[in-house]
Amino acid sequence: MIINTFSYLWSKTAPEAIEELVENGYTTFEIPISSPHCWPVEISSSERSATAAQLNGSGAKIRSLNAGGYDLNLASPAASVRRRSIEHIDAVIELATEWNVPDIVISPGTRRPMISPPLENVYGWLYESLEDLVPRAKKAGKRLLFENTPFCFTPTIEEIAAVVRTVDDDALRIVHDVANAAYIGDDPVAALKAHHELIGLMHISDTGTAIWGHDPIGTGVIDWEELGRAVESNLGVENVVLEIIRQENPLEEFAQAMRELPAFGWNLGTREEVAR
Repeated sequence: MIINTFSYLWSKTAPEAIEELVENGYTTFEIPISSPHCWPVEISSSERSATAAQLNGSGAKIRSLNAGGYDLNLASPAASVRRRSIEHIDAVIELATEWNVPDIVISPGTRRPMISPPLENVYGWLYESLEDLVPRAKKAGKRLLFENTPFCFTPTIEEIAAVVRTVDDDALRIVHDVANAAYIGDDPVAALKAHHELIGLMHISDTGTAIWGHDPIGTGVIDWEELGRAVESNLGVENVVLEIIRQENPLEEFAQAMRELPAFGWNLGTREEVAR
């Protein structure tokens, strides 16, 4: 099980969060790219080396860096914004290389809600960005994972899958966020079964449909028993990221999730395997 450090966004830097989590038995992480938690241009060479040494010394690893989407737009009408977004993701790729991180989560981009540009144009701008970005990731030996997010112009996994299939490159795959899917009315289990061959990682948390959340397991609309069976058959729990977001006492929130999931039939293995 991979632990996302989003809950520490404003309280700790990524190395500080990793240190606390390692002390509590967790060893594999997804790190959101957000200042001051983790922002490539703010991390010096010595700090990068220190974090690499921290990971090596503790036996921990970062499975994915989440490059974010609010400040980026690969599908922007403005070429300069698209270039800046590519440059930012390129900096994340560089950091991933230094920290031996295989996967980078990215956002397809947004579309202006009023007097929206034609979808044909928006897709065209996205594909133009990917023509530049995918080869950069591939050259570095990294994989880009598109996330299904409600604020993107491609909020459903079907729309993202269509883009991934069009690009047709192993360096571009999907991270399936089950809370995001459920919030917009998608069936998270059906989505996993239908597109599992394109899914590299899956984010898990719960949510309601009136308020978008990344809430504790069993508090929202997700069918955890059915999802657990689908994960075991189609993905593997080692590719699942726990992304419950709670600023207050995240350690207890994570521990509670590790207790709740087996109650819904999830096979998490031993405590050591859960941490990994």
